[in-house]
Amino acid sequence: MVSLRASDLTLDEVHELLQLEEREGISFESLLTLEPISESDRHDLDLIRMNFKRYLSAGRALEGVVRFLVIAPLLQLSGFYSPPITLKVEEGIAPINLEGEETKITGRFDLVATKNLENGTEFWLLVIETKEGFAAPQIGLPQVLTYAHTSLNRQSSVLAVTTNGESYRFAYLQSGQPPTYSLLPELNLTDLDRAIQLLQVLKAVVKSC
Repeated sequence: MVSLRASDLTLDEVHELLQLEEREGISFESLLTLEPISESDRHDLDLIRMNFKRYLSAGRALEGVVRFLVIAPLLQLSGFYSPPITLKVEEGIAPINLEGEETKITGRFDLVATKNLENGTEFWLLVIETKEGFAAPQIGLPQVLTYAHTSLNRQSSVLAVTTNGESYRFAYLQSGQPPTYSLLPELNLTDLDRAIQLLQVLKAVVKSC
């Protein structure tokens, strides 16, 4: 059996291997209810932005820095650290065995936010793939789509995001024949308006659960 790593796949290969199709026309507002943020949250967001911009300007925004300096405080500020949400970090996915082929896809996601439903099923709220600050976030798109796709056998949709700490590219995946994904407008931590929208989106994901 041939074993492929999700981190080595191209977007074209993900489309072909997973029979995943891209669709357009979905916005954040059509998926989530975005609410104004408080002055306190605005202050905390500005602090995260300033800290990251300092590392970015110094050329020190490595992947580990992005995770601890940006992703962790953003998730805490958004409410991801509180019940009923549980965070799973750097765990391997169940191998994806491609039907009719002697091929499987393996991988290890950076972070998944989950909640447990009343029937005991684990529902994936958000799948996150991080890259260093000087890599285009699109590099992580094949990976995060592959990881998020594995949840569609037990839920109808899932939200995923790939980021380099500065730019955030969300994808909304839906099960079906074929399964589909839609890329949402790019958000950016160094741009104030889009940074506020980023926090609004993350808070809305928490509130939706």
